[in-house]
Amino acid sequence: MSASAVLAAAGGNTPSIPAPHVEYGQLSPMLVVFGAAVAGVLVEAFVPRRLRRWTQVSLSLVALVGAFVAVVVLAAQGHGAPRIALLAMESVALDGPALFLQGVILLVAVVTVLTYAERRLEPKAGGEPADAFAAQAAATPGGEQERAAVRAGFTTTEVFPLTMFAVGGMLLFPAANDLLTMFVALEVFSLPLYLLCALARRRRLLSQEAAVKYFLLGAFASAFFLFGTALLYGYAGSVKLVDIADIVSGKTMTTAAQLSSTRSDVLLLTGLAMLAVGLLFKVGAVPFHSWTPDVYQGAPTPVTGFMASATKVAAFGAFLRLFYVAFPGLRLDWRPVLWGVAILTMVVGAVLAVTQQDVKRLLAYSSIAHAGFILTGVIAVNKQGLSSVLFYLAAYSFVTLGAFAVVTLVRDSKGEATHLSSWAGLGRRSPLVAAVFALFLLAFAGIPLTSGFTGKFAVFQAAAAGGATPLVIVGVLSSAVAAFFYIRVIVLMFFSDPKPGGPTVAIPSAFTATAIGVGVLVTLGLGLLPQYFLDLASKASLFAY
Repeated sequence: MSASAVLAAAGGNTPSIPAPHVEYGQLSPMLVVFGAAVAGVLVEAFVPRRLRRWTQVSLSLVALVGAFVAVVVLAAQGHGAPRIALLAMESVALDGPALFLQGVILLVAVVTVLTYAERRLEPKAGGEPADAFAAQAAATPGGEQERAAVRAGFTTTEVFPLTMFAVGGMLLFPAANDLLTMFVALEVFSLPLYLLCALARRRRLLSQEAAVKYFLLGAFASAFFLFGTALLYGYAGSVKLVDIADIVSGKTMTTAAQLSSTRSDVLLLTGLAMLAVGLLFKVGAVPFHSWTPDVYQGAPTPVTGFMASATKVAAFGAFLRLFYVAFPGLRLDWRPVLWGVAILTMVVGAVLAVTQQDVKRLLAYSSIAHAGFILTGVIAVNKQGLSSVLFYLAAYSFVTLGAFAVVTLVRDSKGEATHLSSWAGLGRRSPLVAAVFALFLLAFAGIPLTSGFTGKFAVFQAAAAGGATPLVIVGVLSSAVAAFFYIRVIVLMFFSDPKPGGPTVAIPSAFTATAIGVGVLVTLGLGLLPQYFLDLASKASLFAY
């Protein structure tokens, strides 16, 4: 008997399964990026090798710009503020912080794709221009297959769809409104990054070592996050952030199972601690920071810049949503812990950076210290703290991208010259490049008239208003220590004699020049005229509940 006959015999009263309602227009920024990522995979399968690079670059840039335009249109239509909404069966939030952070991530991704496309810095391979990525990713480092790929002038264009998948996950991560969606987003952007870290053209073994370390530690962090999700589901009977907040505050208590599970706070506090471990790993906070210097040093420098900027934006966005939406009722429990984490992160990052002799490792420890500065704004637990963190993330991202783009220009016969001794006298060899790098270092140090000063002032002011004045004092002292090693590099560049036969500064193409130029403009713009962007961050500081 057919299905229709069975339904007719039953009187047609069988209830149907409701179709899910998905707001495609409001989810368009993420859908455009994921669509481009899938299209990029098809490009790898069907487009001839000689045409893939330009096809992938064009596809990625068009998709990222289109997604950013979609974000701007949604914001102009009032989505995010004052119109906030929960989309895709309440699993994704469309609110001010989500749109603001998505816009920042997309702009960072545009600049990142420009640095990926650079082919003037590396020596030619097989008569063809080469980029920063391995000629053939699957080849054994130093083996005959790799040498043959280099001689043939192959390029690893898979980096573009991998990056687009990572960007898509980063767009979803700070907008996720339930823990399972947040976990899926975490894995979607983490797995491509593990692969991208292993694709450096030079120092292949160091690059692959960095990828293995990142993968193993990242897997542990993801397991912590997932186990914490399970415990919180056991406590609250839901993975939605708003439902968890209602259970924690006592607004909702309807079933006997909930009464039983919430009688003890062990599940709640243990689950929250495990979620925090997963997120603190992603932001590179102490004591979950050990992967950062090794991975930053071993990964291809354009990938390092992407990780140091976009990953921090996405991870702190999810961090804010988790603690501000799901656990505001537990602030007396988690604030003291974050106090300790923030203090350790600022102090360890600043002190260990002083001892570094490699530029990429120095910037890695600098990023750890900046994670501590951002945590001071998170700890404020007020609207001012939220808006200051949003501004800081935007400012920090472009300074970091610009700094790592400059690192790609200083080269010797082995590739990038990242040892600090190689940077001696750089101001005499190439005054413009040294001056630009000095500007980025001054922004990291928080010197007035740069975006770094405005960002630090904003988060410290918010923390002081939130009753965390001792934390601000530690932050200021750590900033003073950090300023020492930034100034040391500037002195080395401008007041030391260049070594004979030392590294040279390569002349970049328009791609890298544009990336560095954008970093300079944002650094000066947010430092000299910050008020519009501070107001924009303030208007965006309203979560959907």
